[in-house]
Amino acid sequence: MKITVMGATGRIGTHLAEKLGQAGAEVTAASTSLGVNSVTGEGLRAAIVGSDVVIDVTNAASFGDDTALDFFKTSTRNLLAASADVKHYIALSVVGTPRLVESDYFRAKMVQENLIRAARRPYTILHSTQLFEFICGVVDLAADGDGFRLPSASVRPIAADNVAEMLVELAMGAARNDTVEIGGHDQFGLDEIARMHLAANEDIRQVVTDNGARYYGVELNDDTLLPLAGARVGSLSYVDWLYSSMAN
Repeated sequence: MKITVMGATGRIGTHLAEKLGQAGAEVTAASTSLGVNSVTGEGLRAAIVGSDVVIDVTNAASFGDDTALDFFKTSTRNLLAASADVKHYIALSVVGTPRLVESDYFRAKMVQENLIRAARRPYTILHSTQLFEFICGVVDLAADGDGFRLPSASVRPIAADNVAEMLVELAMGAARNDTVEIGGHDQFGLDEIARMHLAANEDIRQVVTDNGARYYGVELNDDTLLPLAGARVGSLSYVDWLYSSMAN
C-alpha cells in the first residue's frame, strides 16, 4: 500500500510516517520543507501520484484573522484536486470543531471538513482532542498579568503518538465516509491541567479559575472539548507522559 503523508515533518506527521513504515506501507513523506507545498501546489501531484491513501495532517501557521481560513481552504482544495484517484482521503481535525466556529481557527477547520465531504470521494475525518504536546501553548495563551486565567471546562488530552496510531489504523482500513473521534482516557478541567503543567515545570505562577475565560476566542461549556460517546481512547496517561517528558 502506498500512502502519502502531507505534513510529514510536523508533530503528528513525524510519528505517523514512522509508524506507517513499520506497518509495511510505502510512505511518501510530503511537507513544505521537503519541497511539497499544498498551498502553492509545488510538488503536490508528484508526491501523490500512484498513492492509495492520502493523509492530511497539515496545520495553519497562525490561529488568528483570515490566515487559517486561507490556508485550509486553498490547501484542502489543492490536495483534493491532486487526490482524485486515491482510494481513501484522511484528514486530521479537532474534537469540538462544529461547536467552536466562533473562533477563526475552528471556523477554518469546519470549512476544511466541509470541502472534504463535498468532494464525494472515500474519506475519513479523525477528530482528536488537544495534544499533550500543545498544553503548554494553551497555558501560554491564558497568561493574565503575573498568572493565568482558564475555565474549568473539561478536556481529555491525548499523546501525539496515540493519534498517529489511530491514523495508521484508519489508513489500513476502508474509508468510513464519516467522522471518528479519539481522546485521552484522563479527564481534567483546563484550569486543573494548567496547574499540573506549571507544577511539573516548577513554575509558581497561579492559575485563576474563570469560566468566562475564552479558549481560542470561544467561551466554553463543560463538554465543548469532550469527544462524543463511542470515541476511541488513547493508551497513554497525561501524568505518565508529563513526567516522562520532563525526565528527557
